[in-house]
Amino acid sequence: MDLHPSATATLPATTTDWWRSAVVYQLYIRSFADGDGDGIGDIAGIRARLGYLRDLGVDAVWINPWYPSPMADAGYDVADYRAIEPTFGTSEDAAALIDEAHAAGLRVILDIVPNHTSDQHDWFRAALAGGAAERTRYLFRPGRGVDGELPPNDWQSVFGGPAWTRVADGSWYLHLFDPTQPDLDWNSPEVRAEFESILRFWFDRGVDGFRIDVAHGMVKADGLPDVGDDKQEMLGTSDRLDHPHWDRDGVHEIYSAWRAVADSYADTLEGARIFVAEAWAPNAERLSLYLRPDELHTAFNFAYLDAPWDAAALREVIDGSLTTFAGVAAPATWVLSNHDVVRHVSRLGRPVGKGHTLSSLSPIDTLDLELGTRRARAAALLMFALPGSAYVYQGDELGLWEVEDLPDEVLQDPTWERSAHTERGRDGCRVPIPWSGGASPFGFGPEGSTPWLPQPAGFAGVTVAAEEADPGSMLTLYRSALRLRREHPELGDGELTWLPSGPGVLAFRRGPGLACVVNLSGEPVALPAGATVLLASGPLPGAAVPVDTAVWFAD
Repeated sequence: MDLHPSATATLPATTTDWWRSAVVYQLYIRSFADGDGDGIGDIAGIRARLGYLRDLGVDAVWINPWYPSPMADAGYDVADYRAIEPTFGTSEDAAALIDEAHAAGLRVILDIVPNHTSDQHDWFRAALAGGAAERTRYLFRPGRGVDGELPPNDWQSVFGGPAWTRVADGSWYLHLFDPTQPDLDWNSPEVRAEFESILRFWFDRGVDGFRIDVAHGMVKADGLPDVGDDKQEMLGTSDRLDHPHWDRDGVHEIYSAWRAVADSYADTLEGARIFVAEAWAPNAERLSLYLRPDELHTAFNFAYLDAPWDAAALREVIDGSLTTFAGVAAPATWVLSNHDVVRHVSRLGRPVGKGHTLSSLSPIDTLDLELGTRRARAAALLMFALPGSAYVYQGDELGLWEVEDLPDEVLQDPTWERSAHTERGRDGCRVPIPWSGGASPFGFGPEGSTPWLPQPAGFAGVTVAAEEADPGSMLTLYRSALRLRREHPELGDGELTWLPSGPGVLAFRRGPGLACVVNLSGEPVALPAGATVLLASGPLPGAAVPVDTAVWFAD
């Protein structure tokens, strides 16, 4: 069922470059709010909570895939890019959500998955039926060895195992992820035209932008040569400049065409339509290529997400990011967590404070939740004070931690099965968020419903209801920070000037009379004489900033 084009556009008048300073809230739809009681989050749940998002103070919401899907990879296996997964609602629900979000002053960013489709997509079904023309949309190849019994090359799936699956007639198809996610062949003009049409379909319905999944994929080296090494990490990263299927130069021709589509909507009432790339590039120079003026607007800054809780390391990443993005006139983006990585409360609650997967935390030290929460509060104020835009993963504002002890039998991430039960995957950061009450489902769904992943009993202390009543809660801190960010536009995109500071301390100015200090040293540090504190991540005894504390102040 097709969505109807948006009949109204009720966003308040804003500048066309709203995205340069925006704070975007990531809605992992399965785990945000369950409106119908089936244990899975849905569009009805989002619509019921739009007031919460408005009051939080964010500017936009990014919704993870809501398209029809067999859910082999939580919706990143798309069967139809122009419709809504029935588990999440209807086309009418989605249209209403877009209009209601705009009425609340919130822009809507969707996920788009261009590297691969579901094996249930009409195109792939036609390809399996044997049509030669239909197969040109995907990467089918003959095998190697006697009678072609070996895969065409040595490429490995991100989820574990070979990146090739053999079909009944003996040929093989490529899937850099799960076998149910066959890779598209972006040399096909038909593929390119189809995705430009998909962009227009959603832009016509009022969507304000897209987050591009695996934006560094899509284009593969001619001849599909062997990788020849094992540098294929969980999220598809590589430090090779010549990798045969990540970060190929050909992706930039695709994004130049996509930018032209987005720019054709610039004069509509909703204003600029934008893209943010999930692009894992080997270095800052390669990442900047995605952000040239005729390509994408922004890209996630994974170097910052993966930086340890160390002042020198953070300053190096901040300086490098600002230099990189300024070189292409793009705003920097800052993010602490998302649906693919360990929640930052859990990363920061360990001595190193680094590592975006559970395995990269190995050996896993015992989580110090108090330490992680204290650092996470300081990290939030640091992030919101940096120039550019920021992304908040749902539950960050509550101080949620990674649920690392989910029972084996409930794990659903394909990594768990594909790795022969050696990698637990990403389910621990995807547990449904708690809204109210003292026991599961914690207001996520109606009383008596069972969430799709079990919630820990400890969530009772971090529900929205509990934190709204607590002036010292993480939620109160986020609301205060985002209110001040709106009151002080200089906290958005713009310049940063470093201030003199001792070892282990970050101090910088954002506009006249407004500054931030973050103490990552081992001792309290003094605030400048005459400083007026606007917001602090924790208690300030006297005029000293304790360890693992951030302060915004005027002078």
